[in-house]
Amino acid sequence: MSRLPEQMADHWARPMLQSGRGRLYWHILLGNEPGVQTLIEEAQRRLAGLPGLDMTPQRWLHLTVLIAGLADEFTTSQVDTMLIEARRSLRDVDVMTVTLSRVLYHPEAVVVAARPAEKLTPLLQAVQAATRSARGHTGVLGHEPWVPHVTLAYSSGVQPAAPVIAALGKELPPCQVAIRTISLVNQLGAEYMWDWRPIAEVPVGAPSIRCKIP
Repeated sequence: MSRLPEQMADHWARPMLQSGRGRLYWHILLGNEPGVQTLIEEAQRRLAGLPGLDMTPQRWLHLTVLIAGLADEFTTSQVDTMLIEARRSLRDVDVMTVTLSRVLYHPEAVVVAARPAEKLTPLLQAVQAATRSARGHTGVLGHEPWVPHVTLAYSSGVQPAAPVIAALGKELPPCQVAIRTISLVNQLGAEYMWDWRPIAEVPVGAPSIRCKIP
């Protein structure tokens, strides 16, 4: 995402899961963060009137840390094991603060980077270890190399990138976010449906897991 694209592509054209199937993600959910809400409002103001962009719903603003795997490949016991290991690994990890400001452009999406990225490495390593303890593998990164980011909008068609880049620019007002929890989320069906089911929220540097009933 370091080079500016000339053309936007349709993010939703990629293969997606059938209805009823889910994929487990380790996400940092940011929809309730006031600073992030303000950042998104500014991005929406700049992008207002431009076609072909689907903004991420505020409720599901997120930073993807790891894709654990298909939900139906995990037993209930394995999910429990993964959460227990995540709690154990993150107990001694300090709360970390990242800054959201730098806008990055991908042909399929417009994102804002979380910096410094290396601050989030202990969090990534913890959920990789937790996933390995349950399934024997460390999961899959959303991108290689891993670039922690929050997606502002997804491209819903083929269009020139220049108008989007000109409207949004390369920087948004800096927003500092303290990462205090990470969530295991089951994303059901096609991505554009936004049918997300949070399974559990694991505190960073805290002694317990607060479970949520979907």
